[in-house]
Amino acid sequence: MQISQLLRTKGRAVATIDGSDSVRSALALLAEKGIGALVVSSDGRRIDGIVSERDVARGLHDRGAGLLADPVSSVMTTQVHVCPPEASVDSLARTMTDHRVRHVPVVAEGVLVGIVSIGDVVKARLDELEEERRQLVDYIQS
Repeated sequence: MQISQLLRTKGRAVATIDGSDSVRSALALLAEKGIGALVVSSDGRRIDGIVSERDVARGLHDRGAGLLADPVSSVMTTQVHVCPPEASVDSLARTMTDHRVRHVPVVAEGVLVGIVSIGDVVKARLDELEEERRQLVDYIQS
């Protein structure tokens, strides 16, 4: 399965935040949307970084509660792993595992077109396995 197929199912919406917004604002947006990461982007098309709950937790540990007033750019990850829509779910799963990342923005022709979480990858793989199981049962029973 390709990432483009996964995006057709889950949607292409990406929650973004400007790097100058406060970490407190990022946490509020994460909670409001029930997600674990935001793409940091000044225009919603270009990726400046990504900020996750993990980034905030580590920042709080290192710098204390004063971090909440700091800009998102002070805690975001700037080395963002991205993938094209043509990538396979299996190759993305490998990338996520090898680099220990849970959220990967999808980029086509330099423009942000979606985001995939590790949960999306697991669900896609489980759906594939269930379909294979169903086909095998149908084959055996016919």
